[in-house]
Amino acid sequence: MEGPTPVSALIHAATLVVAGVFLIIRCSIIFENSETALIIVSIMGALTSFFAASTGLFQNDLKRVIAYSTCSQLGYMVFISGLSHYSISLFHLANHAVFKALLFLSAGCIIHGLADEQDLRKMGGLLYLLPVSYTMVLIGSLALMGTPFLTGFYSKDCILELAVTKHNTVGNFCFFLGVFAAFCTAFYSMRLIFLVFINETNTFKKYIEGAHEAPIKMILPLIFLGLGSIFYGFMSRDLMIGLGSLFFNNVFTNWYNFNLIDAEFITAIIKNIPLLFAIAGSILSLGLINCFFFDKDFVFNFKLTKISKQIYIFLNKKWHFDQLVNELLVLKTMNFGYTFTFQTMDKGLIEKLGPTGFVSFLFKTSSNLLGFNTGLIYNILYIILFFIVFFIMYFTFFF
Repeated sequence: MEGPTPVSALIHAATLVVAGVFLIIRCSIIFENSETALIIVSIMGALTSFFAASTGLFQNDLKRVIAYSTCSQLGYMVFISGLSHYSISLFHLANHAVFKALLFLSAGCIIHGLADEQDLRKMGGLLYLLPVSYTMVLIGSLALMGTPFLTGFYSKDCILELAVTKHNTVGNFCFFLGVFAAFCTAFYSMRLIFLVFINETNTFKKYIEGAHEAPIKMILPLIFLGLGSIFYGFMSRDLMIGLGSLFFNNVFTNWYNFNLIDAEFITAIIKNIPLLFAIAGSILSLGLINCFFFDKDFVFNFKLTKISKQIYIFLNKKWHFDQLVNELLVLKTMNFGYTFTFQTMDKGLIEKLGPTGFVSFLFKTSSNLLGFNTGLIYNILYIILFFIVFFIMYFTFFF
């Protein structure tokens, strides 16, 4: 996430997400002929969704939080593709592109207005200084959480309903991890809003004095994306969801994997489970970050407990995946490259047989020849006489 924010918006809304998911959708006929492949895709998607959402809970970089939410939503798209509902996957992809571009560009406005600061712990109190950015982040976050009647709701809840109506182990697995991912999404979305806009400021006085809203040329795209985050899902749902939709009719799906009708008849309690978990995540975030429901001393002491610290470190360190990759792959590869390919091959075999060995051979030979030159006249005359006799004998016997 070290690149410019508009680049991040393009990658996360249009390029990174589209490539893998669209490839799965277009290769539907391959996946549909292998039940094992569909199961693997579903499980990996659900695990990715939960892993990325839980990792985003305690990230402190503004753009990194939004980036992990992209990875989490990508998991939704993948596991619903594994459950053979490719049009729903594309629908969520299109919906996600709108509000994720809005979030990234809004984050760019915040970073631009706060002297290029990206650390959430060094923000706060920007509600009245950046009102437009706050409004756009709020709209994008609510759409991301799956708030009813916003863009994310129509695809995200449909995905979870289709997962639970599979009535098998893989579907239930995807549903439960998807619901917990929704809980985590609500928590870190509200945490971002509280830490950046609502809580007391924790930044430098110089930054606050210079904080300013973005110019109109940066605000205008946000307004269009904000309207899209509110209305796009509602306006395009009938195009891509339902038995009468021919939008993706050329994608092959086995008839026994199609359970869109079943999802319409599940009870309201099951349909509202994702919403309840999202509300619970928002309330927990409000209590722990803003100390709204709990006493400040209680929250402070809770955060200092050993288990809270361990959970925070574990999730902030991304489940220690970076550490595992570094220790198991990167360090071993670097050691192999240094000891074998560099020291043994490059500096050893190749250099000795190559130019370095040839040059050292010439130096040693010339040094040995220089030993014959003592500077004494009789030694020089002896060498001259020796070579004269040698050439005379050579031409006498061989020519």
